[in-house]
Amino acid sequence: MKKVKPTAMNIASVVIFAIILFAVDLLFLRHLFWERLFFNIGIFLVYLVIFFKFINK
Repeated sequence: MKKVKPTAMNIASVVIFAIILFAVDLLFLRHLFWERLFFNIGIFLVYLVIFFKFINK
């Protein structure tokens, strides 16, 4: 298994991911607990796919 080194690209992608989650939660899903939970899980899974396919080369 390949070891991931903390590069600027990896750190920037995690920061962007956190900003997207925080913004969506505050703007659209503030009072909807279950929808918020499922949406956050969905965003996380999409982020993982993008991270392992494109960023983590």
